[in-house]
Amino acid sequence: MEIVVRLLLNASVFLLVSQLVPGFAVRTFAAAIWSALIFGAVNSLIRPILLLITFPLSILSLGIFTLVIDAAVMGITAWLVPGFSIDGFWPALLGWFLVSGGSIIASALTGGGQKRAR
Repeated sequence: MEIVVRLLLNASVFLLVSQLVPGFAVRTFAAAIWSALIFGAVNSLIRPILLLITFPLSILSLGIFTLVIDAAVMGITAWLVPGFSIDGFWPALLGWFLVSGGSIIASALTGGGQKRAR
């Protein structure tokens, strides 16, 4: 049940960010739910691989290239989800920051990451 609540909160974050950031558009609640699912998968599976591949660039840029990876993660999510679009690098990067922050808050509200005492 906790995962469903967290998914709904993350989908709501996508909808809220689409209202706040120009160029970041989520058209329906169904697209927001799919965006939340796909973003979680891309962020946890593909982002570490991209960070590993681009590690030398990150070292040379003192970590700033990581921002490009973060925007790319959001771009990949938008590319995979119909009804979700991003118009450029800056909306993708700002959207990534806001959605990631909202996801952290949603996890904190639902008690995610804490072990339950039985």
